[in-house]
Amino acid sequence: MPELRSGLRRGNCSPPILPVDREVKRPRTRAAARQALASAELKVLPPASPVFARRASAGKAKTAANRSRGRPSKKAAAAARLLVIEGEKEEVVFTKEENREGAIVENCRSPALVNRGTGKMMGDDSGGLSANKAAGQEEEGSTAPFPEKVQVGGSPVYKIERRLGKGGFGQVFLGRRVSGGTERSTGPGALEVALKFEHRNSKGCTYGPPYEWQVYSALGGSHGVPRVHYKGRQGDYYVMVMDMLGPSLWDAWNSAGQAMSSIMVACIAVESISILEKVHSKGYVHGDVKPENFLLGQPSTPQEKRLFLVDLGLATKWKDSATGQHVEYDQRPDVFRGTVRYASVHAHLGKTASRRDDLESLAYTLIFLHRGRLPWQGYQGENKSFLVCKKKMATSPELLCGFCPPAFKQFLETVVNLKFDEEPNYSKLISLFDDLIGSNPAIRPINTDSALKVGQKRGRLTIDEEDDAHLRKKIRLGVPATQWISVYNARQPMKQRYHYNVADSRLAQHVERGNLDGLLISCVASCTNLWALIMDAGTGFTSQVYELSPYFLHKEWIMEQWERNYYISSVAGANNGSSIVVMSKGTQYTQQSYKVSDFFPFKWISKKWKEGFHVTSMATAGTRWGVVMSRNAGFSDQVVELDFLYPSEGIHRRWDNGYRITSMAATPDQAALILSVPKRKLGDETQETLRTSAFPSAHVKDKWAKNLYLASVCYGRTVS
Repeated sequence: MPELRSGLRRGNCSPPILPVDREVKRPRTRAAARQALASAELKVLPPASPVFARRASAGKAKTAANRSRGRPSKKAAAAARLLVIEGEKEEVVFTKEENREGAIVENCRSPALVNRGTGKMMGDDSGGLSANKAAGQEEEGSTAPFPEKVQVGGSPVYKIERRLGKGGFGQVFLGRRVSGGTERSTGPGALEVALKFEHRNSKGCTYGPPYEWQVYSALGGSHGVPRVHYKGRQGDYYVMVMDMLGPSLWDAWNSAGQAMSSIMVACIAVESISILEKVHSKGYVHGDVKPENFLLGQPSTPQEKRLFLVDLGLATKWKDSATGQHVEYDQRPDVFRGTVRYASVHAHLGKTASRRDDLESLAYTLIFLHRGRLPWQGYQGENKSFLVCKKKMATSPELLCGFCPPAFKQFLETVVNLKFDEEPNYSKLISLFDDLIGSNPAIRPINTDSALKVGQKRGRLTIDEEDDAHLRKKIRLGVPATQWISVYNARQPMKQRYHYNVADSRLAQHVERGNLDGLLISCVASCTNLWALIMDAGTGFTSQVYELSPYFLHKEWIMEQWERNYYISSVAGANNGSSIVVMSKGTQYTQQSYKVSDFFPFKWISKKWKEGFHVTSMATAGTRWGVVMSRNAGFSDQVVELDFLYPSEGIHRRWDNGYRITSMAATPDQAALILSVPKRKLGDETQETLRTSAFPSAHVKDKWAKNLYLASVCYGRTVS
């Protein structure tokens, strides 16, 4: 028999149960609900025979709660509830409320789920396409023919010749002056120029001229950014006239046999860091650093050994123009910007872009150019972005830089450990490559004079042993681990009890014993198909039922309890697909909905937020997610922190902004935490988290001594 342990905490009193307002509607009959489902021809699982189904009463607490709340009569029954049934290609929403015409059944296309790659989510594996660009390029397609000649903004007349490339939201052509012009030169008098066309219906032209124009105007004349000499609109296209440049680093890499020498890549590193420093100094993040977006100067010109950064269509501001302060941190797991192969892990996770992201993408670019391949190349399919991000976070700097000079590993370790709003030490980063580029500028394949002058002027530093030891302690790309995550909230002294390593056959015994002592379930979790159970006297619930089912989740049982005016208050799933669903009376919820998905359903969550719902509980079963959302949850705002390791930085930033963890769950691959702002200000907002290899029984009593009580617990992905 599995080991079974329990702990008990007794306090002097329970916190008062606050009255709540509930929306009261007459429930439809169970038969009518089933008939509505049948008429919609929904494909559902067969009904499960519950292993356990119990009803609990909280004794004296129930009587007190009834007096304080004033429960509605049976005639004034449960409020409207929602059940989301996830089908193969569509999502069906069943609403149970009084309606002469019968239940409302809405059929709609299922939204794209987080980590399911789409054309918008993935870049070409060769690096030739960036996220959020495909749609814009397709729109341009053949909606209007390109003109044979161009003259915009007072420019000379240019004849359009061959296409040079397709990037960002537009296409680039070679333009040759019809008359005059100097051959093999740059500037407005050059014979040949680059003409970038962007269709007026492109996504980059939402409110007139392309967004990229604003960025070029802000960065105009910056080191390593090509100059725009003329711009304007001709016909259906916005046109920029720019200096003609040479091959990209992608082209040069192919010409070099798909592997570059260490001195070549080191020179690229030094110059690229210098260029990014200038871009960042203007308040921008490039957002799509990769070999295709670094171009050499035009051959047979004084600029042929210079490096330029192009394609600013995905650039964003890291500095707020109005305040001069760093933009606020946020995470939108459904938003990805960049190219899958080179994107930072923060970009994959939908976090607000900052300076560290450009440098992380540069690190992957440098390693690719030198080694010829990155470990996450080759993934295909709709979940490509998910798999690539997972691989990036699981690949250590030692492994990734195994065949590179030490400078590459030091550079990667430094940039992946930068904080969201931390200013990079560009001079120190440049200094890492000093030994590789050599002392003779004449033999360097890339002109690095500007970068080295900047470094000397600011006094470059080297990373000493103490710094290196500090980095080893902080490495983000550490060893993935599977651990218990526990959350503790400050509460008034109360009775709380925990059980863990509980087998199915022992669950009812512990619940019944707790009910006799006036305790109700506040949280459930699972590890290795055994259950963990938190029970306390401070739930505020008046009555409770639960079901242990072989299904994740048992829809029909949940619907039956909804009709009895119970709401889901806690849920857990096991690796074998079974689940525990706890439903309670006495909650403040007025409507409820849940979704089961193979991927974390952030788009669905975001949609429900707009409808006034908030996440109130989550669970996982293997790699599947179950998310419950409720109306009238008592929150004014809510955010998600989703990570392939443990989102420590995001949690602390959310805490600083008044959010507190209110729900969490984890799979073997990801951890998701829901943080909320309560409508009513808490008397004591203290919250702490722990990550432990074993259930945190050794720590719980210490927390109780400080009036910190277990609020949530789950088992899954973290980092050791």
